[in-house]
Amino acid sequence: MTAAPVKLALGDQAPDFDLPTAGGGRVSLSELRGAPALLWFYPAANTSLCTKQACDLRDNHQMFLDAGYRVVGISPDPIAELDRFVEKQELPYTLAGDESHQVMEAYGAWGEKNMYGKKVQGTIRSTFAIDAEGILTFVKYRVGTPKHIALLQEKLGL
Repeated sequence: MTAAPVKLALGDQAPDFDLPTAGGGRVSLSELRGAPALLWFYPAANTSLCTKQACDLRDNHQMFLDAGYRVVGISPDPIAELDRFVEKQELPYTLAGDESHQVMEAYGAWGEKNMYGKKVQGTIRSTFAIDAEGILTFVKYRVGTPKHIALLQEKLGL
C-alpha cells in the first residue's frame, strides 16, 4: 500500500531539495533563499506540452526576473536530456533532474495520473512560488499549459 500523496498548501514550508542541473551545476532550496523562486514540475523534456510550457516561460522570463524570481524547472529526465532541451529551446533558466522523483514526491508532484484512460505513476504538472524565506506563496497542481503564464501573472501580481 502506498502512502497518500502529499498536497502542499499556501503558507507551508517548501520541502528542501538539492538536485543536479543542466550544464553541470546543482540547485537547492537553501541556495534559492533570499529571493522568490518559481518551481515548475513537468513530465518530460522535448515533448510537445512540456516544450510549449518551457517556451512560454522562456518568452516571459524577463517578467519573472523583473519581479525578482528565479525560475527552476524540475523533471525526472537525466541531465543529458535536460542539456539537449536547454540547447534546443534556448532556455534561460535552470532545469534540474529528479530521476528518483524524491523531490517531486515531497512536493506532491508525483503520483497517480490518468494517461489516455490508463492509471499510471508519473509527474503531475505543478507549479509553486516560494518566497525569500522558503514559504509557499502559490501552489497549483494539474497546471493547464495554455493558461500557465496568465495564471502566474494574476496570482503573483506580475
